[in-house]
Amino acid sequence: MNKIAQIITKIIDFFYPPFRKIMSEQLFRYAACGGGNLVLDWVLYFLIYNFVIGHEIVNLQFEILNHTFSQAITPHIATLCIVFPITLLTGFWLQKFVTFQTPNTGEAPNLQTKTQSQTPRQLSRYILIVLINLAINYFGLKLCVEILGWYPTPSKMFITLITVAVSYLGQKHFTFAKQ
Repeated sequence: MNKIAQIITKIIDFFYPPFRKIMSEQLFRYAACGGGNLVLDWVLYFLIYNFVIGHEIVNLQFEILNHTFSQAITPHIATLCIVFPITLLTGFWLQKFVTFQTPNTGEAPNLQTKTQSQTPRQLSRYILIVLINLAINYFGLKLCVEILGWYPTPSKMFITLITVAVSYLGQKHFTFAKQ
């Protein structure tokens, strides 16, 4: 996996020179990784919403101690629940090994000797930031789709723009902050 991170980093860094005067290398990597993960999120959301869920209410049924529970989930929220874990993991991996790495090592900052021991802590912090963004997504989708009547995919795109700022600041100053 480290080789893949190095390849991705080299590709991103190849495009960095024209942006050197307006943003740091780390911010550029964040934008590239986040942008790639964002596009993955949007494409998966579109495909799953339109071709897997098919605009239909998802009815979940489960049984606990001989009691059957049923829950209907709107298609835009069901799609969010499917896409979320995928982009959570790809986003964490990209941020840890591409954006917030130590130059020339491919490892996260201050972790050359303790990468393995820091990963669970970073992952839990990353998940916390992502859960905040998930709440923004959930309530934003409810607002945009169910109250304002917007289409789900553009609503998701609009809300994502808000969560990008929350995510970058949280990841830089909390998840991958220099200890």
